[in-house]
Amino acid sequence: MQEAAASQPVHIAYPAVGMDQAVLPLSPTEQEASLGSLIPPPTPDAYWLTPYGTPGQGSTNTTYIVGHSWEGRPSPFNEISSRAQPGDQLTISTAQGPLVFTVDEITTEYKDTLRDSAIWDRVPGRLILITCFTEDLWGTNIIIQASPLPAG
Repeated sequence: MQEAAASQPVHIAYPAVGMDQAVLPLSPTEQEASLGSLIPPPTPDAYWLTPYGTPGQGSTNTTYIVGHSWEGRPSPFNEISSRAQPGDQLTISTAQGPLVFTVDEITTEYKDTLRDSAIWDRVPGRLILITCFTEDLWGTNIIIQASPLPAG
């Protein structure tokens, strides 16, 4: 079976952290782009950063999915900080079909240095999830880096 062609992500399922969520497109404003920062809308949704990559065969850049972790209210991103592990599998669904990824690395990054992080390097096929680190919601992000499994 051949891997699905690169296209917009519409759903993410990450069972190890209890995430089963639609993915909405999000385009940074000109001001956010010029400052190298982005704050997703204050909702419990997952957002795909549209100026970057799309997952699937023929991907030309990293795909980024972002969202908030919340204190005292539910969010699909809340359990990433405590339950995500290298080796976890997650599925990104697109109009072209599902794509399975394996978590390679989990790191944290200070919000004020995130814009200079190597996570922004162009890596076709790579998936990055970014959310607030629940132990420091205002100062630190947790970063999940994942690679696609070969289509089988």
